[in-house]
Amino acid sequence: MSVANVANVIEARGLTRKFGAVNALDGFDLAVSPGRIVGLIGPNGSGKTTALRALLGLTRLDSGHLNVAGCDPWKQRESLMREVAYIPDTGILPRWMRVCDLIDHVEAVHPAFDRDKAEQLLAKTPVTASRTIGGLSKGMQVQLHLSLILAINTKLLVLDEPTLGLDVLYREQFYDTLLGDFMEGRRSILVTTHEVREIEHVLTDVVFIRKGKSVLAESIDDIRAQFIKLTTNAGATVPGTFLSRRPTLSGVEYLYRNQLRQTLDGLGATTTPNLVELFVAT
Repeated sequence: MSVANVANVIEARGLTRKFGAVNALDGFDLAVSPGRIVGLIGPNGSGKTTALRALLGLTRLDSGHLNVAGCDPWKQRESLMREVAYIPDTGILPRWMRVCDLIDHVEAVHPAFDRDKAEQLLAKTPVTASRTIGGLSKGMQVQLHLSLILAINTKLLVLDEPTLGLDVLYREQFYDTLLGDFMEGRRSILVTTHEVREIEHVLTDVVFIRKGKSVLAESIDDIRAQFIKLTTNAGATVPGTFLSRRPTLSGVEYLYRNQLRQTLDGLGATTTPNLVELFVAT
């Protein structure tokens, strides 16, 4: 595996990883620029987990070019961990430790940790320093983990299903906190989730992955410019080649890419598809 000299925080080209007869990654591409929030979206078994593990230096690749925060993740993982923060989909905080002790520990082991910022973030939550982590609810543990991670000055934050198992209120609070931190600096964020609707409003870019390949990689602005949804009567004749056709209670929905809007005038209602509709279509 060779490493490219790139300005992107993540530059992955042609990544392959095979487990037996299964191609977990099959020429996967991903580019994340500084100061972007990128959603990596795909069904179970699409290669998301393998891609994240490769980016974090936890999985050796068979081939491809990969550079994360200026590092080869497999060969330079110690340097990588100074520039990348990570929240996995399962709780990994030591349940026996008190919150104050965990803060002391992170401060001692990570040179880029800002204790004042961590305490300011935690002050906005119900998490108190004297409590043990095992005594916190799952939502409070996620808030604690996020506060600690956001207090580490890194180039990249990787989130793997970060709100899995949280109720609606905690999910909203999580993304509000995340977006607030993002607006304050130039940190890049890569997030995977099955809850596409709840993160659509915070993303700047999206990558769809299927069978180990990136099948769509666009900015949200380009998606709004390129894709259009037409809702019309079942018997209507529609022009051009559409990506998908779906009957609904309000009519038949057609999804187009790079279709001139004026060619659809008078045929029905036109809107921009949401990410769920686009994901299903592609």
